[in-house]
Amino acid sequence: MSFKAAEIHETSPWQKMTIGGEIYEGGTSRLTMTGEWRTKTPVFDAEKCKHCMLCVPFCPDSSIPVVGKERLDFDLDHCKGCGICEKVCPFGAISFGKEGE
Repeated sequence: MSFKAAEIHETSPWQKMTIGGEIYEGGTSRLTMTGEWRTKTPVFDAEKCKHCMLCVPFCPDSSIPVVGKERLDFDLDHCKGCGICEKVCPFGAISFGKEGE
């Protein structure tokens, strides 16, 4: 029996689950909105950003979209608020605030 990842969710019966919860296909993280786990929210200051792209490869959630040669504001549906991007930004273009502020 084969099922696509989009068909599997928290109310799926055990018969649809893979053995040991293994993932048999890539790209399933796009289907899981992990941003609600966040306790700190990233704030992007576009005026300070020099588009050096240092933050992009360090983001473990791929939550920093890039279009052309410019980075955009955060993908808050997937950002977990780890703060790594803030640490690697040499221009202070990224800061964090408490969720909901």
